[in-house]
Amino acid sequence: MIIRTRAFARAGLIGNPSDGYFGKTISFLVKNFSARVTLYESPRLTILPQRSDRLEFASFRELCDDVQLHGYYGGIRLIKAAIKRFGDYCGKVGVPVDRTFSIEYQTDIPIRVGLAGSSAIVTATMRALTAFFGVEIPQPVLPGLVLSVELDELKIGAGLQDRVIQVYGGVVFMDFDRERMERDGFGLYEPLDAALLPPLYVAYHDTLAEGTEVTHNDLRSRYNRRDPQVLAGIARWAELAQQARDLLVAGRGREIAPLMDANFDLRASLIAISPGNRALVETGRKLGAAVKFAGSGGAVVGCYDGDPERLRRLSAAYAALGAKLITPQIV
Repeated sequence: MIIRTRAFARAGLIGNPSDGYFGKTISFLVKNFSARVTLYESPRLTILPQRSDRLEFASFRELCDDVQLHGYYGGIRLIKAAIKRFGDYCGKVGVPVDRTFSIEYQTDIPIRVGLAGSSAIVTATMRALTAFFGVEIPQPVLPGLVLSVELDELKIGAGLQDRVIQVYGGVVFMDFDRERMERDGFGLYEPLDAALLPPLYVAYHDTLAEGTEVTHNDLRSRYNRRDPQVLAGIARWAELAQQARDLLVAGRGREIAPLMDANFDLRASLIAISPGNRALVETGRKLGAAVKFAGSGGAVVGCYDGDPERLRRLSAAYAALGAKLITPQIV
């Protein structure tokens, strides 16, 4: 039996990065990119490396370029930690994990630019493992299990948003209300009709990669200290997400543009923004788009008026920065 699974990239439309702090967000899948996992029974449990896991280089320069693009870790540690966490879950629910397998992955999600490439690998791995062992994990529970791989096993700061959208698909409004989270272990996840969204684009730049831990570790420490600015910011991000959800449901999706701009401006007041990442935002704004980060940095999501000529000019402007612009495939 050969099992093949996949999970797609995602972009945070609004509300991020409040998702790790009992906030609210809206995210959508970006099906232009995906992580794919193949799993099959074998005599030994084997994790096969992908290009980003390589340990052999033609030169010193090639090693340095690889680190710049991929960081120090590929997907092996994610898969290894996902298998371990899956085993822990099976132990709790009384399901034996007594078979061995080989597992390999491929991904074309741009690395470390805030499009949820790492959580996609983990999500696809969890899907393959549940299929192989015949385990059913309730849909609201699965995102938390996926998050625990990075948050608890690997000690990487992150939130639930990426995992929720990769499990549910499409477009989802997420309310991580503290009382609900502490009572149920998951939030309120409301799928939205993708047709309600205004015209959107996603732009990203490979060399602006910045791991999610850079943002979340600093924000977490300030949150834990009860920094008044951070607490107020998280509350405001949640308000923006709620307002955007209400506008979308009312069929007024194009009116969320100012909220997206406000989302980024608030982020810039709380978290240091590198010149390159700020340029991704300002480039779109100069051409009439509302722009915010898609995730931790390196990619932005923009809302524009739907004019093909404006999109062409936006694409050319981003190309001049060395960035790529795509129209997201959501459903």
